[in-house]
Amino acid sequence: MPFGPNTLVFKVHQKMFALTDLNTFDSINLKCDPDQAIELRDQFHGVRPGYHMNKKHWNIVATREDIPPRLLKQWVLDSYHLVIQKMSRKDQERIKLKLEG
Repeated sequence: MPFGPNTLVFKVHQKMFALTDLNTFDSINLKCDPDQAIELRDQFHGVRPGYHMNKKHWNIVATREDIPPRLLKQWVLDSYHLVIQKMSRKDQERIKLKLEG
């Protein structure tokens, strides 16, 4: 919890892919492909540039707005995979072995 006791941070191999307020879970910050980030902001009222994050690569998604749960789940997975894709091949293999084991 590097941002204080109320912010839950989700990481894969020490790299952040999501964060949310532990008490309210009214929004979640997710890493996003820069082109897709803009499209999602235009398409959904509940998607905005990431608060206190690099707004090119992060979106904040309001969990109680116009976002269907299946999309929110997909965006969390997309964020996770986007972070993994940027890792070294060695780290990617370690993650793959942990998931299979």
